[in-house]
Amino acid sequence: MPETVFEFGYGSSKIKVGLSEEKIINNVLGKPCPAIVDVPAAVREALRNPIGTPPLKEVVKSGDRVAVVVSDITRAWVKFDQFLPVLLDELNEAGIPDQNIFIIIAPGAHRLNTKEEFIVLCGEKVCQRVAVYNHECHNQDELVYTGKTKSGVECYINKRVAEADKVILTGGIVHHLMAGFGGGRKAILPGISGFKTIQGNHLFCMNKEVGKGLNPNCISGKLDGNEMNEDMIEQAALAKPDFLLNAVFTPENKFAKFVAGHWYEAWLAGTKMVDEIYGIPINAQADLVVSSAGGFPKDINLYQGVKTIDNAYMAAKPGGAAICFMELPDIMEPAEFSDWFKYPTMLEHEMALRENFTIPGFLAYRLLDIARQLSLIIVTKKENTEFIRKAGMIPAATTEEALAIAQEKLGREDYTITVMTTAANTVPVLK
Repeated sequence: MPETVFEFGYGSSKIKVGLSEEKIINNVLGKPCPAIVDVPAAVREALRNPIGTPPLKEVVKSGDRVAVVVSDITRAWVKFDQFLPVLLDELNEAGIPDQNIFIIIAPGAHRLNTKEEFIVLCGEKVCQRVAVYNHECHNQDELVYTGKTKSGVECYINKRVAEADKVILTGGIVHHLMAGFGGGRKAILPGISGFKTIQGNHLFCMNKEVGKGLNPNCISGKLDGNEMNEDMIEQAALAKPDFLLNAVFTPENKFAKFVAGHWYEAWLAGTKMVDEIYGIPINAQADLVVSSAGGFPKDINLYQGVKTIDNAYMAAKPGGAAICFMELPDIMEPAEFSDWFKYPTMLEHEMALRENFTIPGFLAYRLLDIARQLSLIIVTKKENTEFIRKAGMIPAATTEEALAIAQEKLGREDYTITVMTTAANTVPVLK
């Protein structure tokens, strides 16, 4: 039977796997997309020909105090340092000197960033030009009330931002396994919101009925009917941002496009492009999905690996199997994720999550939930075996062992296969 050989990223190396051509029904890859050659020119073009607003130079006026919201170090892949200088120059040309501009780092409920990380994120020259501050979601003295959403979430945001004359949101747009898409309104919530506000919003990820686990509407690529997203949009509207600059990326993580203008309309246009590149149509779900995150750093730990597993799950038939190649050298990191696997039952885990919702807790629950529905086989380092089992999955040391386990679980040899070599980034969309 003819085979096709695929390369799956595993840490800094590759694992070659031969799979039967007859069984393969989908090969899920990000669509080729040209990278921007002249980044500064593309940023200026977006700022001067925005979506849904006048050009940036007409939105601001001389004398304005301008806040620029920038994601935290976990979003360093957005490469803010490459486009923030252009944004500052454009503001300067509009009559806003550097001393009237400040950057607020938006970590949501993540830890505060260090001054060294400010430089990594924004670039050394930008940090020399303008003041850079951390947002502190737990510091009530640094928060102001903006209103209440229709679902009853009370909204508090960063005081510096609220008191600025103009607010510009920045970020990168990708699929997000809870909010549908990242970027846009996420700069406000969770970015610069108070902790209780973040908690109130994130609880929409739980099913309305206690005991039923997760909300099926809060998934990757879904915006309409996604209660978490809809509440985020309401909260962003209450904050009244004046402008947005977001980036879309190629599968090689180079800039594909900059969208600028109205905080919602420009972002929405960006999400459609993300779907075009990474929302990959599949003909049918397969019995077996063979996948990898794409290698380091996306398989550095299981916390990062959940997105890969979630996307592989979307391509698999209910009751099917998935093989994921992930080295996981730091499998126990971060502790706030690995500690969530201590609950003896899913119900106890759910109740703890409802009591004190955290993203690591949610991701741990999501992983356990998927492992209940699929035979989830992880090809990884031998020392990870115990924790993989603790997390409800099946460890395997080699490709051959993983394929043998999958066939045993499926109970037959005539199974179908979907291949996902870059599963961390590609979202399968059933036609």
